[in-house]
Amino acid sequence: MNSNYNMFHVEVLPPRQDAEDLEVRLDRFATRYKRVLDAGYCACITDNAMGNMSFQGTEIIEEYDLPVKPDNVMIHLNTFHSKKDLDNILNTCIVQGIKYLLIVSGDGNVRFPKLRPSDLDIQGVSSVTAVELLQYINREYAGAFILGVAFNPYEPEEEEVEKMTRKIDAGAEFVITQPLIDKNPVVDRLIINIDIPVMVEAWMSKKLHLLSDCVGYEIPEDTEYDPMGTLANLQSEYPSGGVYLAMMNYKRQFNLLADLSFIGGRQTVR
Repeated sequence: MNSNYNMFHVEVLPPRQDAEDLEVRLDRFATRYKRVLDAGYCACITDNAMGNMSFQGTEIIEEYDLPVKPDNVMIHLNTFHSKKDLDNILNTCIVQGIKYLLIVSGDGNVRFPKLRPSDLDIQGVSSVTAVELLQYINREYAGAFILGVAFNPYEPEEEEVEKMTRKIDAGAEFVITQPLIDKNPVVDRLIINIDIPVMVEAWMSKKLHLLSDCVGYEIPEDTEYDPMGTLANLQSEYPSGGVYLAMMNYKRQFNLLADLSFIGGRQTVR
C-alpha cells in the first residue's frame, strides 16, 4: 500500500471569497497548510465546501508560493465548475506536482456553474456525477493523477455499493468514507469486498449539528462527544489505512496528533 494512505489526512479549508478579514484568513490557511506538511501529514484542501464559494487550493498555493510534497497534498474536486475552470485546475495541479485528487459530486448552489455531460463528451447520462468526472480525468489526463472517491455508509447500502462499483470501474484508486463516530458494519463490509484502500473519516469538531448535516441523520446536540477519543478508537478499529480528519481544531487538537501515528498500517504511540 502506498505510504500516502498510512498517515493522517488533515482537512484544510480555503477561506470563502466573501469572507471578512480575507488577508488574515488566507494567511491562516497558508500557516495551517505548512504545519500539516511539516508534521509529515497530508494536507487535504476542500473544493467549495458545503456549497460555499471559496478560493481554490491551487490558487492559494500559487499566490503564496507554498511547497508541494506530492505524497502530502490532496485536492478535492467536484462537479460544480465550468469546463474551462476544470481543465485549469487539473493543469495547475500537474504543474504544481499535485497528484492526489478526491473526486466528489459536491454541493453547489445557483451561483455555481455545473458541468454537463456534453462538456466532457460523455453520452447516455443526464448529469455529471463523480463517476463521469472520473471517466473524463482518466481519459484526458491518463496517468497524471491518483484518484479517490467518497463512500457514504448512511445511504441505503445496496445503492451506495453499486455506486462504488461504478466509481471503481471509472478508475477510482482509493476511498474516503463520510465521518464515522464508531466502528461501522457497512464500512467493514466495504473493506472486505473491494480491493482498493479505504480510509475512514473522523469528525474532529464538537459541533454535532454540522455532523448531522454531513451524515444525513439527526444527532441530538446534547450528545457527549470526544473527538480525540473517537480518533483513537477509529485508528484501533481500522488499522489498515489512514484517517481523514475533518474540522480539525488547530489550536487544541493538532499538537496532540504527534502522540499517534500510522506506521506500516498499524497504530503506534510516539
